[in-house]
Amino acid sequence: MAPSNRDRTNSRHVAVIGAGAAGLVAARELRREGHSVVVLERGSQIGGVWAYTPQVEPDPLSLDPTRPVVHSSLYKSLRTNIPRECMGFTDFPFATRPHDGSRDPRRHPGHSEVLAYLRDFAKEFDIEEMIRFETEVVRAEPAADEENSGKWRVESRSSAAVAEEIYDAVVVCNGHYTEPRHALVAGIDSWPGKQIHSHNYRVPDPFKNQVVIVIGSSASGVDICRDIAKVAKEVHVSSRSTSLETYEKLPSYENLWLHPTIETAHADGSVVFQNGKTVYADTIMHCTGYKYYFPFLDTKGEVTVDDNRVGPLYKHVFPPALAPGLSFIGLPWQITPFPMFELQSKWVAAVLSGRVSLPSQDEMMEDTKDFYDKLAASGIPKRYTHLMPDDSQFEYDNWLADQCDYPRIEKWREEMFYIGFKRIYAQSATYRDNWDDDHLIVEAYDDFVKFMSSYPELLPMLKT
Repeated sequence: MAPSNRDRTNSRHVAVIGAGAAGLVAARELRREGHSVVVLERGSQIGGVWAYTPQVEPDPLSLDPTRPVVHSSLYKSLRTNIPRECMGFTDFPFATRPHDGSRDPRRHPGHSEVLAYLRDFAKEFDIEEMIRFETEVVRAEPAADEENSGKWRVESRSSAAVAEEIYDAVVVCNGHYTEPRHALVAGIDSWPGKQIHSHNYRVPDPFKNQVVIVIGSSASGVDICRDIAKVAKEVHVSSRSTSLETYEKLPSYENLWLHPTIETAHADGSVVFQNGKTVYADTIMHCTGYKYYFPFLDTKGEVTVDDNRVGPLYKHVFPPALAPGLSFIGLPWQITPFPMFELQSKWVAAVLSGRVSLPSQDEMMEDTKDFYDKLAASGIPKRYTHLMPDDSQFEYDNWLADQCDYPRIEKWREEMFYIGFKRIYAQSATYRDNWDDDHLIVEAYDDFVKFMSSYPELLPMLKT
């Protein structure tokens, strides 16, 4: 299914860091463009965050910098909050496949089905042959010696040895669901209960008969509060997006309440919310997101993480001073991730081959500064730099597609995302199993069949 390789006179030797969804599609696009690719993956399998493990970190808040890091943040009950048709790569449909009972045919499947899809993708495009498993990148930096000027020195560690290699470029695809962010709660140091971050949540059993406070009402908070409510005595959700007077019971649950943010915690075990309600809780669960974290990357200050802004980056991908030798895939969030990873990867691959040109360093810096200035003028905090709400993700996707002379995002995919996103808030308990976009499903499958009719060997992947 891959097009012919491009002119190999512009072939680069590229290190891709991470073999999650972003790393897999980056590797495919780089090789399609004629580059030589090595994927460095610290785990023993592909999938990144989608590779579920029941293992958690010994520090439930993941604050200890010396802790053994667990790279998956999946809880056992997790299902996608995006329909599978919308979620898949543009030329490899995430369609319902015939199965022997081992696959999950639902439109919003569990995490194991997403991992199975990524394995199908890797197998179809022979990606695993490019991957070095159980190989951790401990340092990536511009090469200092004159002989390798403009190249990158990458030090990696495996059970066999420590290796130091020179690459023409480094593509960072290490994800951003490993280093937790935490809520700041007044008085928490004297509060006697247990705290845990959702990064270390897997199953609800440890919270049986407890009173639990869940901080955060985004995707993980919504899922986890309901998961815990099945076994807990009470669950209280603290959401900064609600009014200060909010105190309401969630529909279909007798033990699940919604509050505004926490005002203070006390040594007697009580927690006071801004609505004046007091709860004596056993556990506080932080469903408060993650930090971008690149402990291996040494750019001499050219790329920093400041209040969760990775920058300066031109279009969320290239640091102007180091382009095109360094790039990042997968930083934006609240998006349809796999198609965006694919389009970013196509752009990076084409830039590295010289088929697509970047603006000058000064022009990229000016564009990036203008973007940051617009965020500031709109009162948007730095930590939301890579958030893409409303239409911005599809405007961005289509801009990327235009750079690479690739078809723009399908209209059904956009509509399916918007309808699904609205359902999350309007019917958060049932949206995964009740939907009203059957016309879009028909459009999606018609598109899939048209695409795959060019590849008869893949037609069995679709339902008949």
